Amino acid sequence: MSQPETAKLAPGLKPHLKEPSENLSLALKATLKRDLVLMLRRRGEVLNPLVFFALVITLFPIGISPDPDLLATIAPGLLWVAALLAALLSLDSLFRSDYDDGSLEQLLLAPQPLPALALAKVAVHWLLTGLPLALMAPVLGIMLALPGGVI
Repeated sequence: MSQPETAKLAPGLKPHLKEPSENLSLALKATLKRDLVLMLRRRGEVLNPLVFFALVITLFPIGISPDPDLLATIAPGLLWVAALLAALLSLDSLFRSDYDDGSLEQLLLAPQPLPALALAKVAVHWLLTGLPLALMAPVLGIMLALPGGVI
């Protein structure tokens, strides 16, 4: 704002116009906070992929064979495939609620870059789904007789 325009403001008030980088960081923080709060309100959707991952890994030896040598051989591939399938379960909810309530359209109309806002949403998804899956994998690998050096 130019000098005369800022002089018209009441004392102590700041103009609404901020630096673009400041607006972007505020939008990213708001998107991260909003998505974290929404996902933590729906804990069932957060726990669903984790329970699926644990169930698949737990039931797989019953279906194939409880032989530790066989399980140790197939464990790395099984862990990867089960983790990816579990992550796919939660991908539907990544943008579904935003589409349903219209906030996805607001993200598209926002002055901030859409890839940055989508990255914030993906970061929350990874934090609540990908990270717990990655932390569960070594424990479930032990269940599948995976050698300690591989974990």
